[in-house]
Amino acid sequence: MSQAATEPIQVTDEDHFDELIEANEIALVDYYADWCGPCKMLAPTIDELAAETDAAVLKVDIDKLQELAGAKGVRSVPTIEFYQNGEAADRVVGVQDKDDLLATLDEATN
Repeated sequence: MSQAATEPIQVTDEDHFDELIEANEIALVDYYADWCGPCKMLAPTIDELAAETDAAVLKVDIDKLQELAGAKGVRSVPTIEFYQNGEAADRVVGVQDKDDLLATLDEATN
């Protein structure tokens, strides 16, 4: 298992995404867009989760990685996906409370 980063990891392409999902037992993926107001509201929470949890926190810019977002069925942002052992475990859409995201991460690790 790789060492969890203390800040979100910007996904550069689909291969990079797949490598990160495979390399980390638990991953939280934030699908966002620079023009998205709710995404900007959620960004500090995502940063805190990266710093405070063992989960890998990945950021996917849906404008730069449209094919990846489309393949994952992302239709609105922000969308947060949770992965456990390389498999999609859960998904939430919209701005989320930090405690709710932590609870979902806890469920994914137990």
